[in-house]
Amino acid sequence: MTTMSEVLDNAGGAAMIAGTVLLRPLLAFRYRRWNATEDEVTRTLPGDERVPAPALTQTMAVTIAASPAAVWLWLAQIGQERGGLYSYDLLENIARCQIHNANHIVPEWELHVGDRVRLGPPGYPVHQVVGLERGRWLLLAGADIKTGEAPELPQPGQMEYTNYSWVFYLHPQPDGATRLVTRNHLDYAPRSFGLRLMWEWFTDPIGFVMARKMLLGIKQRAEDSSLS
Repeated sequence: MTTMSEVLDNAGGAAMIAGTVLLRPLLAFRYRRWNATEDEVTRTLPGDERVPAPALTQTMAVTIAASPAAVWLWLAQIGQERGGLYSYDLLENIARCQIHNANHIVPEWELHVGDRVRLGPPGYPVHQVVGLERGRWLLLAGADIKTGEAPELPQPGQMEYTNYSWVFYLHPQPDGATRLVTRNHLDYAPRSFGLRLMWEWFTDPIGFVMARKMLLGIKQRAEDSSLS
C-alpha cells in the first residue's frame, strides 16, 4: 500500500523534474556534476573509451556509510525485472514502467555480463551489462529496444547512431565508507535540432532527477542493511 510519505516524496520528485527542465540553462553545469568532486569528474572510469566524444556527460556521486561489498549487493540487482531502480517508483509507474523497488537482496537477481537492465516492460528502454568487476564497478550500454543487445560501436564516418554508456563505480574510503560514482556518456548522430531538443532539454534533466534519487535510494538501503 502506498503511504502518504511516498506520495509526497514522488510529488517532490515531479516538482524537481519540472523545475530542472524549466531552469536547465541555469542548472545544467551543476546537475551534470552533482555532488562529485573535481577529481571524480575528471577521473577516467571504465567505459569512458566507449564514447570518446560525448555530446552529453553526467558524473554524479554520493557517500555511503557501508562497505563496497554491501553497496554492490543493491547495485547489482537493478532493473525492472529485478530490484527496481530505487527511484521515484510512482512517477515511473505513471509512465507504465512497472517498476517495484525492492527493500531486500535476492541473490538470483545479481547481474552478470550480457544481462539486460530494463527500465520498463518490453518496448521500453533497455541497457545491457557489457562489463563489470564484482564489488567494484558495473558498466551498462544502451541496447536495441527490440533485441536487447548493445549495438556495435559506431565507426568513423557513420552517419546515424546512438551510443550510450552508464557506469557505476565503487570507491572505498579510508573510514570504511564508499563513494558511489556514476557517469553516463551519450553520443548520437545526426545531431539534428529535434534530437538535440529531446536529449538535452528533456532526457538530460529528467534523467538527472531520477538518477539522483536512485543514488540516494541505494545509499539508504545499503546503510540501513549495514545497521541491522
